[in-house]
Amino acid sequence: MPGTTPSDATTSCWSCGEMRAAQFCSACGKVQPPAPVDYFKFFGLRRKLNVDVGALEREFYQLSRRLHPDVYSQGEFKEQGWSLEQSSRLNDAYRTLKDPIKRTEYLLRLEGVELEEQSKTATEQARTSGQIKKQVVPPDLLEEVFELNMQLEEARMNKKMGEDDPALLKDLEAHKAHFEQKHEALSVELKTYWDEWDHAVDSGTEQDKRNIRDKMVGVLNRRTYSRNLVRDVNEALEN
Repeated sequence: MPGTTPSDATTSCWSCGEMRAAQFCSACGKVQPPAPVDYFKFFGLRRKLNVDVGALEREFYQLSRRLHPDVYSQGEFKEQGWSLEQSSRLNDAYRTLKDPIKRTEYLLRLEGVELEEQSKTATEQARTSGQIKKQVVPPDLLEEVFELNMQLEEARMNKKMGEDDPALLKDLEAHKAHFEQKHEALSVELKTYWDEWDHAVDSGTEQDKRNIRDKMVGVLNRRTYSRNLVRDVNEALEN
């Protein structure tokens, strides 16, 4: 996995004046103040989705050792501060890029895409604020979701009343298994678009990238919605 190169430099080294890389000066090796680069560029990567996670991990540990604050304990005060800032950014970048879903979502944000707020955090914030959570039902799930929501509401009422409906619980278990399978299938589908995206980065047009981006957004939204439905069913099945 390539490290950051001088071509990634955004300014000159504060110490020797030579061109710097994202974390260190390529000439004198001095730690640099954090540069305004994205997580991919921080690791010397192009904005592609197929990432060698093993190589990413090795690069992460190598940079972690070089950026550790103890290395700069005898250095200038500003170097100590920069090493802390760079270490924090390194950790954020690694956590994002090593996770395939976070990596995809991050790249889409870099491309100007705002994903739908369908997370559990968004749900809790909506409940606290009294606002309606932005949650758009994917068109291909409308009929299934309508039926499931009716059954979930019935299950919640039964729980409040202390009543039991084995047939309803069995239906909910079936819905749960169905959406778990759909969630996994969507993860597989998403990975096929990684290959298309990476190919478009190398030799495609901006329109090609937009088309693939839109397909990934659709898969992510359906995947998130399916995951949240499984969560809702689990909550309804809890005793």
